Amino acid sequence: MRIEKVHEKSELILKEVGKAIVGKENVLKMLLATILADGHVLIEDLPGLAKTLMAKSFASALGLEFRRVQFTPDLLPSDILGVSVFNQKTLEFEFRRGPVFTNILLADEINRSPPKTQSALLEAMQERQVTVEGNTYTLPKPFVVIATQNPIEQEGTYPLPEAQLDRFLVRLRVGYPTREQEKEILRRRIERKREDVEINPVVSAEEVTEMQRAIEDVYVSEPVLDYIVDIVIATRNDRRSLDVGASPRGSLALLKLSRAYAAINGRDYVIPDDVKAVAVPALSHRLILKRELWYTRVSQESVMEKILEKVPVPKFE
Repeated sequence: MRIEKVHEKSELILKEVGKAIVGKENVLKMLLATILADGHVLIEDLPGLAKTLMAKSFASALGLEFRRVQFTPDLLPSDILGVSVFNQKTLEFEFRRGPVFTNILLADEINRSPPKTQSALLEAMQERQVTVEGNTYTLPKPFVVIATQNPIEQEGTYPLPEAQLDRFLVRLRVGYPTREQEKEILRRRIERKREDVEINPVVSAEEVTEMQRAIEDVYVSEPVLDYIVDIVIATRNDRRSLDVGASPRGSLALLKLSRAYAAINGRDYVIPDDVKAVAVPALSHRLILKRELWYTRVSQESVMEKILEKVPVPKFE
């Protein structure tokens, strides 16, 4: 698939999802870029900000199978992956697939389940497969995990370990709508006379896979590669704010996302602005703040924004 076609399809997808989500164009574009970059998304924000609706809307617009798992303290790994059941007719064990065998898996409130259950997703997210009782099963393509968590309600939760956070290509914040956007939400609800928003498929699973493959043809120049590396190294050298900077996986995240972002915007080459646009959601969750900053207003995002201000942007012709 040519990049022009990827751009055209992306516009249609974002327009269709826009039927359900008012405003938040940057968040929607970043979520689409993550899917096209074959990555996973962590949406961390307050309840009621359409996190679940975003996931369902994208699944519908992309023509993908969607399943939702509500993470709770009693959720077991087998509830996600599946379980072997003895068939009395054949006298053999049969594997009954869990909800992970889908295209888009919504892991709702992922931090409400204990680490053993959270880690059940690690192999699926990294290898696109699951292993149960020594048998390996391949997941369908494309496969994307969209996880949500509430940042303010920490009682009875299990924070995601750094190893699992690192598996998410981006961490997104949705934020409250503006006054006009919130009024538009109410208008649309009155007009459609029902809760559900009808989202029509714009592409198929096969076309999504073709779009993902097309991203590999987006050109990245040497100065842009240097810029990506300089940003990541700057996170490791920031000893005033950070204990740990981004790993090479962070560099790869910047590369994949900036290529997808460029394609969505109709370009077959990456410019520095693409890298800057994706740097905060791609790297912030990979940074570990110094302990003395944990209880201040300093956030990983604000540290990342300051780093971007300091790293020289290459001249692009």
